[in-house]
Formats: sequence, structure tokens, C-alpha cells
Amino acid sequence: MRRIIAAATLMALSAVGVARAAPITFTAVFEPELVGATGSGSGTVIVDPDANTLSIAFTYDGLSGMSTVAHIHCCTSVPGAGTAGVAVSPATLVGFQAGLTSGSYSNIFDTNDAATYTAGFITASGGTLEGAEARLIANMSAGRAYINIHSSTFTTGEIRGFLTPVQVPEPMSLALLGMGLAGLMLLRRQGAAAAV
Repeated sequence: MRRIIAAATLMALSAVGVARAAPITFTAVFEPELVGATGSGSGTVIVDPDANTLSIAFTYDGLSGMSTVAHIHCCTSVPGAGTAGVAVSPATLVGFQAGLTSGSYSNIFDTNDAATYTAGFITASGGTLEGAEARLIANMSAGRAYINIHSSTFTTGEIRGFLTPVQVPEPMSLALLGMGLAGLMLLRRQGAAAAV
């Protein structure tokens, strides 16, 4: 019995592992930004603070004009509403294709690279890349940042989607779940052994 308890404890501790920031996933649903705008779409942003990466992927369809640029804007004063300046990718997201009414996009950015952010966003974030990454994560988590796709018809932005965090279990919760499952398996085995 002692070996089983020791094994369960060891399993729980290994599940927790070394303290590490888990990647944070955000999703967005694109809707028309202005009256008369058309189009829809959805996107996912994953920030990995340990790897210093920002992964952006989205699809869109039905723009009223041709796509021109796309960015992440931050930080609105009210969650889920308002407008803000460009935070990620000064000209446009690297690799974003202009001249389409529908399309998809996927790229990974280095959050330790100043070219990932606008100069104004870095300055407003304390002048450091670490501050810019932290500010972006905090505001995406608060629903105060959005992906925006601009078009030839709506040059200030045709569709956008505010980023919202996806809830993921914490490592300690997973460790407790593992211990609970191990305990249930132990009880099941003990019950089966007693029945013999």
C-alpha cells in the first residue's frame, strides 16, 4: 500500500513538473466593423511566454472589397468594444495576402523581436519587448485587443474579432485529476481482488 501511495505522489509531482508558463490560447469571431461592411471569419492566437512566440491563424470570407492589410489592435478602454491603435505588425501581418475577398492566414512571430510590434506600442508598454508582450497578453486576456482585416472598401477596417481566452486546466488541476484516477483504479483493483 505504501508503494502505491508513493507512486501516486510521484506521479502527481511529475505531472506538475517545473514551474513553466503554459501557452495561452485566444479565439476571435470576425464581424463587420462598420455599417455596410460584409464578411465574417474566425481566428486563433496562441502566445507562448516561454518560447517567446505569438502564433496567429485566421480565415475570412465575403469582404465587400479586396483585402489590404491585417493587424492586431490593442488596447481598447472597454472590453469587446471601441477602437485602438495597431499593436502587432506595423505595416501588415507578415505574409498577409492583399487583393482577396476571402482567404486564410497563419504565421508565428517572435515576441523578442521589435519588428513584431509597432514602435508606439513598445513605447506605451514601458519601452521594452518584455513589457510589450506582457501588455499584449494582459489586454487579450481582458478582451481589449482584436484582429482587424482592412479592405479597399473599408480602409479603416472591414471586419474584426475581439480576442478572448480559451479556458485550459491548470497543471495542478491535471495533477489532482491524475491522482483521482489513480485512486479510482486502485479501488477498482482492490474490489476485484476481494471478489476473488
